Amino acid sequence: MSTNPFDSIDNEFRKDAGCTSELDYIEQTSWLLFLKYLDAMENSRKLDAELEGKSYRHILDDEFRWGTWATPKVNGGIDHNRLTGDDLLDFVNNKLFPYLAGFKQRAESFDTIEYKIGEIFDEIKNRAQSGYTLRNVIDIADGFRFGSNEDIHEMSQLYEEKIKKMGNAGRNGGEYYTPRPLIRAMIEVTAPKVGETIYDGAVGSAGFLCEAHDYLKSNSNLTTNDLTTIQKNTFYGKEKKGLAYVIGIMNMILHGIDAPNLIHANTLNENVMDIQEKDRHNIVLANPPFGGSERKETQSNFPIKTGETAYLFLQHFMKMMKTGGRGAVVIKNTFLSNSDNASVSLRKELLETCNLHTILDCPSGTFQGAGVKTVVLFFEKGSPTRKIWYYQLNPGRNMGKTNPLNDKDLAEFLETQKSFADSDNSWTVDIADVDTSNYDLSTKNPNVDDEVILRSPTEILDEIEKLDEESREILKKIRSLL
Repeated sequence: MSTNPFDSIDNEFRKDAGCTSELDYIEQTSWLLFLKYLDAMENSRKLDAELEGKSYRHILDDEFRWGTWATPKVNGGIDHNRLTGDDLLDFVNNKLFPYLAGFKQRAESFDTIEYKIGEIFDEIKNRAQSGYTLRNVIDIADGFRFGSNEDIHEMSQLYEEKIKKMGNAGRNGGEYYTPRPLIRAMIEVTAPKVGETIYDGAVGSAGFLCEAHDYLKSNSNLTTNDLTTIQKNTFYGKEKKGLAYVIGIMNMILHGIDAPNLIHANTLNENVMDIQEKDRHNIVLANPPFGGSERKETQSNFPIKTGETAYLFLQHFMKMMKTGGRGAVVIKNTFLSNSDNASVSLRKELLETCNLHTILDCPSGTFQGAGVKTVVLFFEKGSPTRKIWYYQLNPGRNMGKTNPLNDKDLAEFLETQKSFADSDNSWTVDIADVDTSNYDLSTKNPNVDDEVILRSPTEILDEIEKLDEESREILKKIRSLL
């Protein structure tokens, strides 16, 4: 593709009163992308069937196939009588979307492409208010290509960039994006193998599952059975928010998973005591939302009661892991030292039931748009913690939009973590030295002088800019209520 079609679509949506943010743009692009992909998939399956002398039954009725309503052709050229304006809006809003949403009830099971169609179109709506804008966008979307692995890879890369752009757009968008270099490092430490299942109960845009898929597929010795296992029986996730669910589905499809095992559900509504062995997984990879305030009904699903969303997710993940399973979870660094009963109890539970072998301390700016410091907890279920290896990530620069985290930043961490080696940035703490009255796991790097380090002017300006942006968001919300 000579030009980025997603940018062209964004430019069209900016002219429409119904689409006002990056979140709207990616939502609308996603349903169009999905339908164009579905059309390409059906055409490919039909061709394969014909080559085998078999008939093919389309998933969609003829009236609702892309080539019928979106870009009909006459004698191989554009049909200038195709739907546009109010006629197009009426068809999309009152016929197409209700028909597609109906697959949720008509599908035979949850793990079919038919059910995913219904789930997606039950969750979102067409936001374009102008049928002429929508017509222009559809014509651009018709240029999406899925004919080869190279085409799909290119679409995947473009979509990933769009998710990243959305994640940097604001505080809400940031919920959907975890820096991919950090995800790749988490996957390398947990080292998933074909045949193991991988789970993310706060799946967002499915970045962890997509990167794990690429990690497994990078093995050149995979058999046909291995590929089938990766495709159908490896990746599992849950997502509460409708937009994130749609983006996650589309992202996994573009990474080669035809019918992703994603469930649209609030993970925290599940009582962890009801989790059975058949529900558990070998590996958990996640960056759960934090800072939420969960209701008492939700807290009742967990043995350690707390309103902090991330702490409930951590309990869920521990219960969802098989014995011997490995986990890598992002959490606020205050988890290591908070003195409230829930924090102390959760740290105690984690240390006694899992081997918390590694804590990666991430610097400010790792998560763009989020003004909190985080750590990554690496643990294995089934044996208590004896020692914790800490690594303080120090890229040697101020990170932000123009200097984001990259794979080189994590190279030393990955190398030293293999042997839990001590270095200028790493050290080991014996659990016997941890105060059992509070299980405080916070610790300072013993290799750094304990002195006051003044922030640089750039850091101060970045902080001011971040606070100004947050203030603008608050004022915008206040004005919308007046």
